[in-house]
Formats: sequence, structure tokens, C-alpha cells
Amino acid sequence: MKEVTFYWLPNCTTCQKAKRQLERHRVSITKLRDLKEEPLSREEVENLAEMLGGAENLFSKRAVKYREMKLSERELSEEEMLDLMTAEYTFLKRPILVKDGKAIAGYFEKMFDDFLYNTKTK
Repeated sequence: MKEVTFYWLPNCTTCQKAKRQLERHRVSITKLRDLKEEPLSREEVENLAEMLGGAENLFSKRAVKYREMKLSERELSEEEMLDLMTAEYTFLKRPILVKDGKAIAGYFEKMFDDFLYNTKTK
């Protein structure tokens, strides 16, 4: 494994679980990035969305603001999702793990294992 970047929120329990899993598997995190303290630029959001196969795979519909803004009542364009994720870190699905130019967003233990150890991962 070359570079491993882990985007997270330290107070997020799901992110904490994912980080513990990485530590258990002795995965060396090259860059640990707090999404709240060090927000992503528009270009970074676009690059992550591209690695994930589209903005919808990086966009979190679980964000409180998603409900508050009643965004579920309409279809969001890719551009709108990118704008929202750039403006507000809570719209990013997390944690985000980037390894060797590939990315995964969200956390399920098996999904993380498959991503880390399966060379056929998208």
C-alpha cells in the first residue's frame, strides 16, 4: 500500500470505528484530515466525487441540513451536490478513505476490508 488518506470527523463514532479498524489491520495512514478543521476545496470535492463514480456517491442524505433544507423533496443536480459538499462538510459521506488513487465513502467493516485488500476494487 502506498498512500492512504483518511478524511474524518474525530467526534463521529462511525469515523472512530473505521479508524480503529485501520489501526487493527496496521494500515498506515499517510494523511489524516479533519473535514471540519480543514475543509475540502471545490477541486478536492470534485476529485473525490470522480474517484467514487459521481457526486451522489460522496453526498450524504443523512445530514441534518439535508432535512432542514427539505432537499429530499426535489432532485439535486451533480452541480448542486458539489456546491453543497464544498460549502458544508456535513454533506460529505464519511469517513472517506483514499488508497492508491481509489476511494470509498461511508463505513461498513466488510466494505472497508474489501477495499483495503481486494485489488479489484473500483
